[in-house]
Amino acid sequence: MAKIDAYTRELQEERRARDEFMARDRDSPFVSAGVPFHPLRYFPISTDFVVDAALARTDRPLEAYLRTNRDGQTVVRYLGDLRFSLRGARLSLRLYHAGEGVGTSVFVPFRDGTSGRQSYGPGRYLTLELSEDDRYRLDFNRAFNPYCAYTDAYECGFPPAENDLPVPIPAGEMVWDPDRNPRGPSMAVLERTREELRRRAGGRPPAPPRSAAPKRTRRK
Repeated sequence: MAKIDAYTRELQEERRARDEFMARDRDSPFVSAGVPFHPLRYFPISTDFVVDAALARTDRPLEAYLRTNRDGQTVVRYLGDLRFSLRGARLSLRLYHAGEGVGTSVFVPFRDGTSGRQSYGPGRYLTLELSEDDRYRLDFNRAFNPYCAYTDAYECGFPPAENDLPVPIPAGEMVWDPDRNPRGPSMAVLERTREELRRRAGGRPPAPPRSAAPKRTRRK
């Protein structure tokens, strides 16, 4: 029980620090894009969604392309498949490295049964540190939204079809604005295209894209 309480307190502190970053830091998508902030929303914390996974590596890192909310592509390195079990289901997720500038940080973009409903439709991220023994702990309580979930000023990569989980994962960050929640990647691209057309019709130039690297907010 003490371990669970300590884990819950740690997560709550991480979330408080993330809210502080999002509300005030100049690198926050809200501050940099001038979007009014309200606290992020989360599913209840549950250790049922903390699982161990083993990586089945590719022979070598492979170049891969993730579709973005601007209907473009972002280039990443595909490292292999994380294999794990959750609530009796055998599942797998593709693991990626974002390239130069992120060191040993790797990430997993994914969708699940809550996407487009309680969570952001195009998908969420998990970040991990590269493991030499190919063993990883997936803590879905730490799943978070890409910056494009808050503002179209950022460009972010969406999960591939292989990372659509056939089960709900009611853990981690929920959708920030339920009224602005595309059902999936294609709908996000379509809605953004419509918004760009409305801006142009009103004489406003489209917002320049910002890169949204899949990283967790730094702890303070």
